Amino acid sequence: MLVVSHIVENLELIAKSMFKRNIDIKLQLKKIVELDKKRRTTQTNLDNLLAESNLIAKEIGELYREGNPEKAVLLKEKAAELKSESKIFSDDLNNLIIDLNNLLLEVPNIPNKLVPKGNTENDNQEILKEGHIPELIENALPHWELASKYNIIDFELGNKITGAGFPVYKDKGAKLQRALINYFLDKNINAGYKEIQVPILVNEDSGISTGNLPDKEGQMYYVNEDNLYLAPTAEVPVTNVFRNTILKSSDLPISLTSYTPCFRREAGSYGAHVRGLNRLHQFDKVEIVRIENPNNSYKALDEMVNHIKGILNELELPFRILRLCGGDLGFTSCLTYDFEVYSAAQKKWLEVSSVSNFETFQSNRLKLRVDNNGEKVLAHTLNGSSLALPRIVACILENFQTENNIQIPKILIPYTGFEKI
Repeated sequence: MLVVSHIVENLELIAKSMFKRNIDIKLQLKKIVELDKKRRTTQTNLDNLLAESNLIAKEIGELYREGNPEKAVLLKEKAAELKSESKIFSDDLNNLIIDLNNLLLEVPNIPNKLVPKGNTENDNQEILKEGHIPELIENALPHWELASKYNIIDFELGNKITGAGFPVYKDKGAKLQRALINYFLDKNINAGYKEIQVPILVNEDSGISTGNLPDKEGQMYYVNEDNLYLAPTAEVPVTNVFRNTILKSSDLPISLTSYTPCFRREAGSYGAHVRGLNRLHQFDKVEIVRIENPNNSYKALDEMVNHIKGILNELELPFRILRLCGGDLGFTSCLTYDFEVYSAAQKKWLEVSSVSNFETFQSNRLKLRVDNNGEKVLAHTLNGSSLALPRIVACILENFQTENNIQIPKILIPYTGFEKI
């Protein structure tokens, strides 16, 4: 959520920046400025009334002590009028705060100057491509056929138990999943991230604080009776560890990693491009989250990008990095880099990670601040997938297939305990 004072001071500049997102938000920003002005005026009037009420209360006490109850009774009537008037101003103030907050929740983050212009994913900027795209055997199979051939992932069984998008991993398929989770966690821990295990159900405040609520695209699963949500990513519970927190500058940076199952409705996702593991409603992911001082967050973003590059290189998977354009940039992000791995059997790139800097957008919602020698400033938050499993598994199965088996990347063999499927 943007800081109101920043909007008031930079309305034109912010409105111009939002054109990168292909939205005209100037009228909405003006409404925010007008509401904030009314809020401040109402707050001042309420403060004046309360101050006057406090003075009268003291005066009433003095009159009783002096034995002058007649004047005290008259002042009590005045005090009652002030109390009634204060109640009106207090109610107006609360309504203004609610309306202002609702408007602010609808405003996306300001794109970083590096964000390229563009409308769709086709306008994203490729900044790096690494790795060798393998030449597969003749009649190479896509991962969903390989999964059936070697009996390691059962999509139909998952459909029977729950529905489409909830696969069952079996035997070496399940072991490959566990191996990847452990490998990702070990890599992150060795890079200085501390492991944390968090709930996968979150409350409404947690969803709002990270920008997942209001849920504009209807992607979160909701548990109606308990007013809880299934976490779409570990970013939500992990970042909320620091809600309503003031950190010391010496505490930073904070680097955490967490494995969780993730749940997304993926409403409106149909067709061949979502077949198999390409898009699921439940999937496993290892996340990295960082809390940074504002002056270090973009250096931290580069470190996170390089860290994920190292993992994909060790997995021997060809990948590319895209800088997302304004039209494809997430609601909460200032700057995002997507990692895509090449699926040789499907002959297309599959996204496996997004790494983002949110600057103060989340921390303002979280009320997460840093005490820099007495000056309290909003922290910067960052997160990245390190990594999401389904498409990594899909690309390993497809890119490492031979005529009679699927080879396991060398880095994973100590984790799987086997060299091939």
